[in-house]
Amino acid sequence: MRASNTTKFHLTEDARRWAALAATALTVLVIGLDTTILNVALPDIAVDLGASNAQLQWFADSYLLVLGALLLPAGMLGDRYGRKRFTVGGLVVFGAGSLWCALATSASGLIGARTLLGVGAAVLIPLAMSSVVVLFEAHERTRAIGVIGASTMLGLPLGPILAGVLLQHYWWGAVFLVNLPVIAVALVAVATLLPESTGDRGRRLDLVGILLSSGALAAATFGVIEGPERGWSDTLVLAGLIGGGALGGGFVRWQQCDRGLEPVVDPALWGEPAFRWGGVTAATASLAFFGAMFVVPQYLRGVLGADALGTGLRSIPMVVGLLVGLRTTMALLPRFGSRTLGAAGFAIGAAAFVLGSRVTVESGYLVTGIWTFAVGSGVGAALFCGQNCALGALPRARAATGSALIQALRQVGSVLGIAVLGALLNAVYRSGLPVGGTGGLSAGQVAALGQNVTSGVAGAARSGSAALERAVQSAFVGGLSATLWVSAAVCLAGACLVWVALPDDRVTSRGEAAVPAQPAQEAQSSHALDAAAD
Repeated sequence: MRASNTTKFHLTEDARRWAALAATALTVLVIGLDTTILNVALPDIAVDLGASNAQLQWFADSYLLVLGALLLPAGMLGDRYGRKRFTVGGLVVFGAGSLWCALATSASGLIGARTLLGVGAAVLIPLAMSSVVVLFEAHERTRAIGVIGASTMLGLPLGPILAGVLLQHYWWGAVFLVNLPVIAVALVAVATLLPESTGDRGRRLDLVGILLSSGALAAATFGVIEGPERGWSDTLVLAGLIGGGALGGGFVRWQQCDRGLEPVVDPALWGEPAFRWGGVTAATASLAFFGAMFVVPQYLRGVLGADALGTGLRSIPMVVGLLVGLRTTMALLPRFGSRTLGAAGFAIGAAAFVLGSRVTVESGYLVTGIWTFAVGSGVGAALFCGQNCALGALPRARAATGSALIQALRQVGSVLGIAVLGALLNAVYRSGLPVGGTGGLSAGQVAALGQNVTSGVAGAARSGSAALERAVQSAFVGGLSATLWVSAAVCLAGACLVWVALPDDRVTSRGEAAVPAQPAQEAQSSHALDAAAD
């Protein structure tokens, strides 16, 4: 009878762990939605709030800037003062920011609200990943990481679909209000299901390290975001990039000196090859994936003529590909390991980008559906392998700090993908517009039509010139092709990196890893789990 009760207790605890993970997955799904849902609502917001082009850009940039700056300190503080406590606080802040966004009556107010959203997201993202390390043993983490990874990535392409549906029936604030019921459910679930856990609190906070890391990430993010708009030789852009590099170098030097303080980033983490190269793999995959996420919607709207909802619906192959890639990778990981599957994922992504680079104005949607499906499955698999490898090397005492560093690397990759590939796209697109001569455009017309392909096609349509509209579309397809060739090169480099640098973590026929974990790390992780359970 006692054995039966014990079995029932363990089943209940198991259900609680997975329910807590589901609540965490809901949270990161909302964050993923919020990353892309704004783009569809921008035209409505611009009209209603009378926002300038610069303000429209800062609606997105304010969120990214704060998110990048606060990831590392948020992870460290969560490890120190309680991961559950900070998760609840992050949910409250994110919910308050969502409500403020929906009720904003001015452009400056919306920028402030988006900044608050960035604070909440910076807290939630690393702590979501840390919950996997805290709640699950090594043999269960692959599935748990897959759940969190799928939720994070699925929110990105689903954002435009949801925004398109909401904007057909409600005002633009609804795209932010949709966060609130999910946040409410997550709050209740986290408060009741997630156990509190902390790391080592024996040393004082490293305030200098916090300021240096936050300043470096904020300055570098600002420079990368503003570079394509202002020009890479602009004084503010150079100040951001150089200042970010200087602060980052100072941060590394500061962390190398043992002053008896709690480090923002434990040097031992970066010294672990599986963690270091797993994080770099995730950043490389994010660069390629977010670059695709930036260019595909513009192609669907400007060249294929889809509306907001149609653009979202035509992004579904990427979502399906992502799910297929994650599911397949999770099933094959024990047999083939992160190195083989990660390299294969990058190779599939490279082939998909090459296929995408061959599209023309007349190609239609079929080819796009095929190559975006392959990008989702291939690059998504590589991203999962990188995160799985890095998180598998984390001791539980450094769960949030290590997760924050991984997410910071992914954030850098994402911002670089959007900024650098976006700059290349715009440069090739503008250079492809016909200038001067018979039927050519004046410099003023090029400036007007060259903002983006959507406005360019709209302007060409207003002119009544079918030839001009086709020229605009052809110019964009040229930029798309150049961008996707670079993405293919990034994927090929990623495949080589994974094959050379990631450890062989296949599970042998005896159920052991091909490369066993360090005994000291296993002991530390086991001790931390016992403390968390208490």
